[in-house]
Amino acid sequence: MNIAFSPCPNDTFIFYAWVHGKITGVCPPEVTYADIEQTNDWAVNQMGPDILKISYATLPSVLEHYQLIPCGGALGRGCGPLILTKSKQSAASLKQQTIAVPSERSTAYLLFRLWAKKHLGHELGRIVVMPFTDIMPAIEAGIVDAGLVIHEARFIYHTYGLHLLQDLGLWWEEETGQPIPLGAIIAKRHLDRDLIIRTITESVRYAWAQPQETMPYVLKHAETLTSDVASAHIELYVNHFTEQLGEDGYEAIETLLGRAAAAGLVPAFNPAQLRS
Repeated sequence: MNIAFSPCPNDTFIFYAWVHGKITGVCPPEVTYADIEQTNDWAVNQMGPDILKISYATLPSVLEHYQLIPCGGALGRGCGPLILTKSKQSAASLKQQTIAVPSERSTAYLLFRLWAKKHLGHELGRIVVMPFTDIMPAIEAGIVDAGLVIHEARFIYHTYGLHLLQDLGLWWEEETGQPIPLGAIIAKRHLDRDLIIRTITESVRYAWAQPQETMPYVLKHAETLTSDVASAHIELYVNHFTEQLGEDGYEAIETLLGRAAAAGLVPAFNPAQLRS
């Protein structure tokens, strides 16, 4: 099998055991390291590897051809995207400003749109897409007025002198009482679902049992991060939902995508396909 996931610490931690042949009876996959914008595009166009890490926001567009794998993804509490600005300001200021986002297909952007619909009436300034690693430097330099950031940005944004306008994960949790679905693992529908679930679940459990063994691989693909930040990233994004979505996980996904579909932000979809 072949798989594409990001070089972020949570993904490399999760897939370390599988990639390094630590799972009994399963061959290591062929790996492509790719930004979520790339994997979202591959999934929508039915291109690229058989197994992909994508944004949950993209899932309704690809369910006909891909199955959701209920492990290995990113879903949790206290881990949502942030809206950052160079100086303190009101949310209403975003109506006239330039806002950088990591992808218009990302869950972060979907959450941003749902939040904006409620608080700004859909009125937003100019949206520009740029790699998430470039967003905080762009805000600091005044190239954009605000930015939507993900991943380890929540641990380091203060080093750029930036201000938190809104924690969208916290808003979602207060709004719904549910965790926030961020990244999903999907596989082409002809593949053996049970085998993929077993393999990823065992890979997660191996990493939890041998965390120090994973770190050279994790840090190799996260060269700009310290080991402390990488560890904090893993601790935040790898949790019991990573091992198994469970009913709470599925309900959170159905709520997010159902609200987004009702608002016209994602295509209509058959909820039954999330579980098969």
